[in-house]
Amino acid sequence: MHNKKFLITVSLIAAMMGYSSCLDGTGKEGNSKPLTQEEKVKRGEYLVNFIGCDDCHSPKKMGPNGPEIVAETRLSGYPSSRPIQKPDSNSVKAGWVLFGSDLTSSAGQWGMSFAANLTSDASGIGNWSEEQFVYAIRNGKLKGLENSRPILPPMPWFMYRNMTDDDLKSIFAYLKTVPPVINVVPGPKQISETP
Repeated sequence: MHNKKFLITVSLIAAMMGYSSCLDGTGKEGNSKPLTQEEKVKRGEYLVNFIGCDDCHSPKKMGPNGPEIVAETRLSGYPSSRPIQKPDSNSVKAGWVLFGSDLTSSAGQWGMSFAANLTSDASGIGNWSEEQFVYAIRNGKLKGLENSRPILPPMPWFMYRNMTDDDLKSIFAYLKTVPPVINVVPGPKQISETP
């Protein structure tokens, strides 16, 4: 099931890359009328589902069909109440990328990273401006701040940055409507720092 979801996500990312080749190089489509707020939210919801944000940013529990999104914590990132597990350092040294059981954590040669809280709570993107969100995705910078650390793998920001301004603003508009979940996601760690 994990391999199938991974292949679906990779296929969707490839489709988006093809779409981005139709743009004018600035992430903008020509001659489009401005979207209303309602249209932005609706388009953003479609895009969040289409590009698979839930795959990494939503905690999951095992159900009869494999991992299922926990509705009340949707898009809240790696649960801060969950103990951090130690990844197999030998596998990481051998070049493997490892994912936690619900895909909200990952480990690789960059260390260990945790999916961010994308809900409208202050511990998520609740205090972000639209400009910060667009800057974060376009430039791969945490919280959309110029002097912050890079957004770490496996977040494919370098693919999403090719989306149009309207698409990124629509995603942000939708995320601001997602029910707030208080969840302060742990910061990245070196493999040696994990328990």
